[in-house]
Amino acid sequence: MRIEVDRDACISAGNCVMSAAEVFDQDDDGVVELLADPVPEAEEEHAREAVRLCPASALRIAAR
Repeated sequence: MRIEVDRDACISAGNCVMSAAEVFDQDDDGVVELLADPVPEAEEEHAREAVRLCPASALRIAAR
């Protein structure tokens, strides 16, 4: 599974990091950073939750 990140849309809410800390982090400005590409199978459910919870819709599951 791959995640697409729109760093320009990110509003630094941090929901992604709280949901999937193995997959996402935030830079010094609070903007999302993708740590795992592709997402490890064990983290897929957490990554899906992060996509669902992102208030800025800055994350999405990439088409295969």
